[in-house]
Amino acid sequence: MTTGTASAETADAAALPKSSGAFSAFERMVAWRYLRPRRKEAFISVIAGFSFLGITLGVATLIIVMAVMNGFRGELITRILGINGHMIVQPIDGPFEDYEALTKRLKAVDGVRLAIPLVEGQTLASGAGGAGTGALVRGIRADDLSDLKTVSQNIKAGNLISFAAGDGVLIGSRMAQNLGLGVGDEIKLISPDGDVTPLGVTPRVKSYKVSGIFTIGMSEYDATIIYMPLDEAQLYFNANGLVQSIELYVDNPDNVDRLRPKIEAAAGRQIYITDWRQRNETFFSALEVERNVMFMILTLIVLVAALNIVSGLIMLVKDKGSDIAILRTMGATSGSVMRIFFMTGASIGTAGTLAGLVIGVLVCWNIEGIREFFSWVLGVTLFNPELYFLSKLPAEMDPGETTAVIIMALGLSFLATLIPAWRASRLDPVQALRYE
Repeated sequence: MTTGTASAETADAAALPKSSGAFSAFERMVAWRYLRPRRKEAFISVIAGFSFLGITLGVATLIIVMAVMNGFRGELITRILGINGHMIVQPIDGPFEDYEALTKRLKAVDGVRLAIPLVEGQTLASGAGGAGTGALVRGIRADDLSDLKTVSQNIKAGNLISFAAGDGVLIGSRMAQNLGLGVGDEIKLISPDGDVTPLGVTPRVKSYKVSGIFTIGMSEYDATIIYMPLDEAQLYFNANGLVQSIELYVDNPDNVDRLRPKIEAAAGRQIYITDWRQRNETFFSALEVERNVMFMILTLIVLVAALNIVSGLIMLVKDKGSDIAILRTMGATSGSVMRIFFMTGASIGTAGTLAGLVIGVLVCWNIEGIREFFSWVLGVTLFNPELYFLSKLPAEMDPGETTAVIIMALGLSFLATLIPAWRASRLDPVQALRYE
């Protein structure tokens, strides 16, 4: 054997004091040297670089996608429950003629925040230009609309004064844009359930002044909902003195099941109750399934990067066979060699995970600006509100979920280093140095 076969790493290591402690300074020094391969080991460096890049992109993608899906779910729940009641009470044995007293009784139930009687009906809405669009008219009392913060605090033009006086309606911003309407203009409503004449039922046509324009931020609602004073809606839909339902807003939407017996007792009559989970069960179940499937698919990116660590370390072990043999003859234990190569591979996984975390957090914090930038560069609308029902791209990072992604990435990276590190520790010095 010639002394020229010993690498610079082992030559420097010979001058260091021996240390029997796990993950000692000596072991860390050798592992760090192996992370900076020489020119002839460039291929190993390329594999390590791809491993680092793969883990970085995998972790960042997982964090971003999960945050966006959480943001979508949170925004949809907030907006859907902000404009629709958590529980809807409907009559069984007859219409709600005594809705005033019934509303007071239901609102007095502990845990119920708001009780709002409603009259609803489908109409065709048109503006001065004659263009028409389908609309849902919701008859509501002015005081109740003021308590509905999702609408009353998002009026972008006009006010509730004319509405409270029964002299106007509120429409969504997208409906106003589509029909070319502004505050003070008249919107024409056509209802198929009109007046009965000797010639049959004729559609009811009536015009109302637009007293305000609201923007909820969910395009489906901004384009279809019209709020009308309750008394006027009762006249328009031939429901004098009646309401079709009473919507309840509760303090904790997740506790609707506990409130059912109390609400049924307070009603004092036969009622049918549906809650927000029943009305949106299919929608939110689909979101949950999609979220879980995306997590599993994107985890494969991190797994592939971890396999790259395996291949890179195996090649490194083969290349450093003589160095390992010299370390063993100098007194390094098999455990020390195993820890050296474990630290070498684990460093790639740890650095990639931390880099992915930083990139993921930065992207999530600036997701809307990034969307607008790429929309401007590409000249197309990314995440069109008409399709996704949201006016901006949300991202909501969950600390527990982000921690799970980090632990998963680190776990895969550490597991990927065990086999190559174990093979390095089992290397026979005699066999490694036989042909040196």
